[in-house]
Parts: sequence; C-alpha cells; structure tokens
Amino acid sequence: MNAPADTPQPAMPPSPRRCLISLALGTLAAALAVQAVLEQPQLAGGFVSELLWTAIVQMTGGEFLSQGGSVVGAIVPLVPVLIPFVLLTAIAWPAAAAFRKSPAGSTFTDRLLIWGTRGWNWWFLPGIWFLAWYAVLIASWEAGMALVASLLAFTLSITIAGWATTALTFGTGSSPRPIVADAAPKPSRGILIGLVAAVAIYTLIFTALNWGLWFNLRIPHGDSAMYEEHLWNLTHGKGFRSYLDQGLFLGEHIQVIHLLLVPLHLIWPSHLLLELCESLALASGAIPVFLLARRHSRSDRAGLLLAATYLLSIPVQFLDIAIDLKTFRPIAFGVPLLLWGIERMEQRRYTAMSVLMVLTLSAKEDFALVMGPLGVWLAGVAFLEQRRSRNGATDAAPARESKRALIAGLVLAAASAVYLFLAVKILIPWFRSGDTVHYARYFATFGETPTEILWTMLTRPDLLFSELVTMNSLLYALALLLPLGFLPLFSFGRLAVGLPVFVLLCLNELAQQPPGPFHHFHAPLVPILFWAAAAGLSRFREPVGRIAAWCRGCTTSSSRTGPAGVALFAAFSAAATGLFFGLGPGSIQFWDPGRAMYWQTLYLPGERARQFEKVEPLIPRNARVASTDFVHPRFTHHERSYDYSNYLRRVAGYEDRVPDDTDFIVIDTRHPYSEIHSPEQVRELQEQPDEWELLPDDTDGYFIVLRRREENGGSSPAR
Repeated sequence: MNAPADTPQPAMPPSPRRCLISLALGTLAAALAVQAVLEQPQLAGGFVSELLWTAIVQMTGGEFLSQGGSVVGAIVPLVPVLIPFVLLTAIAWPAAAAFRKSPAGSTFTDRLLIWGTRGWNWWFLPGIWFLAWYAVLIASWEAGMALVASLLAFTLSITIAGWATTALTFGTGSSPRPIVADAAPKPSRGILIGLVAAVAIYTLIFTALNWGLWFNLRIPHGDSAMYEEHLWNLTHGKGFRSYLDQGLFLGEHIQVIHLLLVPLHLIWPSHLLLELCESLALASGAIPVFLLARRHSRSDRAGLLLAATYLLSIPVQFLDIAIDLKTFRPIAFGVPLLLWGIERMEQRRYTAMSVLMVLTLSAKEDFALVMGPLGVWLAGVAFLEQRRSRNGATDAAPARESKRALIAGLVLAAASAVYLFLAVKILIPWFRSGDTVHYARYFATFGETPTEILWTMLTRPDLLFSELVTMNSLLYALALLLPLGFLPLFSFGRLAVGLPVFVLLCLNELAQQPPGPFHHFHAPLVPILFWAAAAGLSRFREPVGRIAAWCRGCTTSSSRTGPAGVALFAAFSAAATGLFFGLGPGSIQFWDPGRAMYWQTLYLPGERARQFEKVEPLIPRNARVASTDFVHPRFTHHERSYDYSNYLRRVAGYEDRVPDDTDFIVIDTRHPYSEIHSPEQVRELQEQPDEWELLPDDTDGYFIVLRRREENGGSSPAR
C-alpha cells in the first residue's frame, strides 16, 4: 500500500563516505583559512587588534617575522589552529543531530549524515577563499589581493550564517503539499511579546551606548549635539540654528523633524533625550518590517525573524552610532516613517501614506530620491493591474482600486521630484545667501554644483562608468545585502526603487570612506531594502522558482521550512556581519581591549571626563564660549557656543579666530583630533597675550581655559 501523498516521506540521507569527506575537508578548509589570516597581520587587523593578534600567535606557538625592526608577518603551525575546529566538529555534529526535531521515520544516524554533510559544506567557503588568496599572492596581483582580502569578512559571515541556519532547520523528510501558512488573522501573544521585547532590548542597549559616549565626552558637536542646540536656541529666541551653521540651519538641509521633540525638550532640555528618542524611533521600525514580512510570507515566525534581522543589521545600527561616533541625526527618524508609509501603501490607505511621506521628507530632502521611484513603481504596478482588468482578468472593484493606486503613484512621483528640485535648487541656496548646497563637494569628480554634477553624469558616461563600476561599489552592495541574507534580490522590482540612491552612494566620496553603510547617507535606502526583503520571502512559499528552491536547499532538505527558514538565514547573516563590522555588543571589536572601539574605552567615563568636571563650573551660563569639539556640546546652553578650530566660520567673519564677543576659550588637549597640547601652542596667547589670561590648571593638563580680561570686555566667573 502506498503512503498518503501528504505524509512526509523519509529522504535518502547522504552516504557515510560523503558525510565524512564533508566533515574532514570542511574542518580542514576552515583551519587553513584561519591560519592564512593569522600569518598576515594586514588580514588579521581587520578582525582583531595587534595586541590580541600577538597573543593568539603566541598561543599557537607561532613565530613572528620581522623586517627593519617591525613585525611583518608570522609563521603559524596548522595543528594548534586545527584543534579548535576539530573540537567544534566533535561537539556540534552529534549535538545538533540529537536535539533536532525531524519527521517520523528518521533515525539518529540519518540525522548525523544529513547534518554532517549539509552543515560542513558551508565550511568549504573559507577554503575557497584560502585558495583564491594564495592564487593572487603567488601571482603578485595587488588588485586581486585587495579584493580577496576585502571579501574575507563577507565570506566568513555567509559561512557562519549558513552553518547556524542549517543546524536549526535541517530535516530528513519532504512533502509535496504546499506550505500551510501559520499567520493567523492576528499574531499570537508570544509573537507580539517577542517583537516588543526585541524593540525594547535594542532601545535599551543603544540608548545606553549613546549615553555612555555622552558622559565620556566622545560625542562630537557637529552632526550630533548641534541638533539639540537647534531646539535650545529656538526655544530661547535665537532662531533655528547652531552657531556652527552659516546662518539658519535650513541653509544646510530642509530637515525639521526634530522640532517635533520641542514639547519633550521643554520638560527635559538635554541631548540625552534626543539620543533616547532616536534609538526608540529606529527600533520601532521593526514593527512595520514585521507587518510587511508577515503579509508577504504568511508566516508570523518569518515576520518576527525579519524584524530581528532589521534590529541586528549594520545598516540600521550605524544610523544610531556612525563609524565616526556621530550618534544623533534627524534623518534616522525618516526610516520608520517611510517603512510605515510603505506598509500603509500596501494596505491601499493612501491618505495615511501621504501624511507619512510628508513627515518622512521633513527628516531630510534625501528621502525624495526614493519616494519618487517608489511612486513610479506604484503607478507601474497599478497600470499593469488595469491592463489585466481590461482583459477581463479581474472584476470592477480591483479595477477601481488600481486606478486609485495609479493616481497615488503618479502624484507621489511628481511631488517628490518637485520637492527635491525646490529643496536643492531654491530653498537651501536661498538660506545660504545664494551659495550652492554644501554636499555638492561630495561629488567633486563631476562638478561643483548639482546642475553641473548632473550634466557631467549624463554627458560623460565613460567617467560615470569608471567611478561607479569599482571594487568599492561591490563592497558597498555586499555590505547592504548580506546583512539581509540577500533577500532583497528576490524582489528586484522593489529593490530597483533604491537604485538611484545606491548609485549616488557609490559616487559619494565621503560615503566611500570606508565603502559601506557606516555613516548615514544610506538611510533612505534602508526602508526599501527591508520592503524588498519582506516581499522576497514570498518567493519561498510553495511553489518556488528554481533559484529560490536552490537557495532553500542550501540549508534544508525540507520544503516545509519555507519563508521562516530563509528569514532565519537573514537573521544569522545580520548577526554574523555585525560580528565583524559592527560597533555594538555583538561585534568583536566591542570586546577587544586593543581596539579603539573597546567598550571600556568608549562608553565608560575616563580620566578626561572626570577632569572636565573641574572645568564646567568655571564658565557662567551667561558667557559666550568658544570650545573644541567633544566638549563643545557641554556649552550649547550658554549664551553662545562657538567652535574653536581652524574651520572658518561666518560668526568669526570667515577668519581664523574666535568671534569678537567671546568670553571664554576651552581647549580639550586630549580629544581624538587635538592639535593643541600645551598653552604655548594656543594662538590667542601667542598673538593677543594682553587680551586673554590663562586660568590656573587643575586638570593635569587635560584642559586649557582662557578668559578674556575684564578690561577688554570679558566676564567674571562670578557674574
């Protein structure tokens, strides 16, 4: 008698010989890759500090190679490197096979064979990287070495994600029937608790990190604390500005969304409030990601896992704490707003979508670059629906809905284009007294003004191609897609909505330092990536296409895994890339004592912060203070807070000096970019000794404080 068609049938497991080959070669491949990394300090430096690398090489019994008194490499024996991988194999292989739930009819031996083969096949990837590295090394191909070295962290991330996903999803049976959706009309209580907990944990962690940077005097004023100064100055009659700006802030960006925080700021006038709100806002973006993924995958679990992917991904986390430790930017508020706007769009609630889109534009004019193509996409989909309706494929009700969608899409595309033109060509230059937008200099290769830049791109395709098709562009694309498990590629039409922004990111000279989503320029692209990823999950429901089936087959032999299994791979991909690229607790460098990003160095107040406590009481609140960066944010609530640097400011007549009405100068001699370490280097004491007096130093040289002499118009500390 034949078994029923919908009964899971035991699959033929791999042969023991094939399994043992996978285990042996996979373990050896991973060990060889790690050995190659340890022998090259340039490679190892991408993962661990020199201090930790030295300790690891010594632990393995390796020998250092020196040249000219400097260590240039090491010789590391293979056996000490191989032993940890052998132990990991010996533990993980039987453990996962013992605890993995599998369909009826499978045996422990079958599970061992399947897990040992499928899981350790992922370990071949480091082996492939190892062969590529020595191939370019032997050929002395410098460009090839740079490329292969840059791909190492991505290779290891894919390996970890694939292996971990396989451990939790491998099975021994398959079923020909379609996957039954596990998404009820409303998410279960457990799913909702998990979602809220994930949002709360992210908010708690990143708020704590941001606050730690603040108390440790590591948050710069420009592009971070200056936004809190906007609120303070506005509510104290000084205008919507920071004294860094060359006038009102609208001459920099049409960016006003942080004004919505004014009611809260009146209650708690602190930069810490802004950091809390930004982290909470970014974390809340996981909710629309969950709804989008749940709708497309028809799986609560897939929705929750993609929401976790969002919170774990480096494109999101670097919007909270950028690579240069700039922590607060209003553009971050646009990410959850645009995600909610897309979610409302999919629900055909175009009025709510329009309101959310307007709020998104208030976060920065950059969002118009994705909202325009988004409108084109919506109109295009609606147009195709109308054609099918005219051909009798749909009834009248959907035809009316598609007409509304067509109108909404065209309006959104046109409004976004008009707004972008007004912002870049009229509003910002007007607030800058006719000067062009400041970020035109990020595209200096193509010209000095937006019009010149656009014209060069259109008329010089050769120059555009040479600047766009580069290794950096490849790395940028990988850094965006890998943390999402490459899911956006399975909804290429939606992903194409972000193509204009991606092109600009590849051409933006500042965004390429280093190439990847490590600053803030990629913020408009984040909602598009997760929208495409959510839609990509639908490709993994039954029936699936060939590519989707192959991708799913890399981790599991069970067609029942479906979207949830693929979303799990995305979550592990986000965690793995964060391990190598991130700044938070999920990264290696967060725990490496030899790295500048070590948690005790960055987030716990050090001696410099403790010494500043002696300086702050010396400066009266009604004083006008010029200070160096990092301590500058502590004086924004004074009468005026000026920048003390070599940057020429409008408030100082574009001259290399402090403004004439400055009462105090505070110089931080130990901040990361300090060029002044002693009073003898202070220009005011050299050029104007009769106007300034040096206050006694009680900070062991950490800070230099100058006060304008009272006979020259200065104020008294007691005033």
